[in-house]
Amino acid sequence: MEEILVMYYENNARKLHGVVDKILLRFGGLSDKDVDDFYSLANEVFVDAIRRYDGEQSFDGFLYSCLTNKIKTEFTRRNRYKRRTDRLSVPMDVPVGDGEHYTLADMIPSDINIEKEVLEENMDFMDERIQDYLRSLCKVQRRILEMKMQDIGTKDIKKQLNLTDKQYQSYMRQAVQYEHIRLLHI
Repeated sequence: MEEILVMYYENNARKLHGVVDKILLRFGGLSDKDVDDFYSLANEVFVDAIRRYDGEQSFDGFLYSCLTNKIKTEFTRRNRYKRRTDRLSVPMDVPVGDGEHYTLADMIPSDINIEKEVLEENMDFMDERIQDYLRSLCKVQRRILEMKMQDIGTKDIKKQLNLTDKQYQSYMRQAVQYEHIRLLHI
């Protein structure tokens, strides 16, 4: 066992680091800090592998297998941590403030201003892009925008179309989705 230890750790653990580097080549995109983390992990795996080694097979193959499994597990753990939900997050359709019942989604800055694009004064309503945009919307969305063009307030629009706050916000949010808005910029 001592000869195995010397073989892997001589020259500043060159052989052990070489095995880890070979395994990490498959993953790529790692910073020096990440590689150092995996070198530390390899030290732990090496100690465990030396304890469990039975001498019936090649130690190189056994260690490589142990390192590969542990590194894959570590990548899985790291990725799982990145994907976990933030318990403090808030849905985008949560109403905020008073008055018109705005949602968080309404407060996110955007380069696209639907009212400027569609409702701007002196706009030629026969413009082909506007017509394409309006045709891409459902009847309710189109009716909401037509009523906005007539300067009808949000409360009145919801009342006339018998819409809840949530339904109105949903229709407006859908109306400004990229698949519709892109028609204005073609």
